[in-house]
Amino acid sequence: MRRITFILAVIITISMMGFISNDPLPIGSQLPKGDIKMKDVSGKEVSIKELKNKNGILVMFSCNTCPYVIKNQQRTREICAYAQKMELGVILLNSNEANRSDEDSYIAMKEYAETQQYKWVYAVDEKNVLADAFGAKRTPECFLFDKDLKLVYHGAIDNNPSDDESVTRKHLQIAIDELAAGKEISVRETRSVGCGIKKING
Repeated sequence: MRRITFILAVIITISMMGFISNDPLPIGSQLPKGDIKMKDVSGKEVSIKELKNKNGILVMFSCNTCPYVIKNQQRTREICAYAQKMELGVILLNSNEANRSDEDSYIAMKEYAETQQYKWVYAVDEKNVLADAFGAKRTPECFLFDKDLKLVYHGAIDNNPSDDESVTRKHLQIAIDELAAGKEISVRETRSVGCGIKKING
């Protein structure tokens, strides 16, 4: 009887852990925790709200070492520069708190941003607060907000994160073009493919 009770307790605990996992922010949601100050690799304290530009802001969850981030390095630079050109703010967030003393340390972030020649904010998401609020699970994972800070697109940069030569649709660029033109976003959600964010709370 005790064994059955123990097994049931384990099953209930595992089930509850599944519910604790945050769902992704729904399309149309207001930007969460936009006032939180985060440390950029430049040493400045910044918030998402203050980085918003005329047409809104692109928030991308990223890191230094995920193979998918590395495969998407050129595409990340291109789309971030394009977003800035289209009068969007840009911020990349590193939420890998479980790796903060190692490959995703602040010093490693600074070195990575310099190597990649980032011309936008790359900040520490301390205690993965923003990743939790957004329901972000992977790197890279993109959230595009309009001028009113409402979510209009969530997902991948394009439709082939593994092979840039096989890309047939640039999801994020198209969403940016439609947003800047005042149009409805034709594809508002796509599947992000990448490494799981290394959170301190699992």
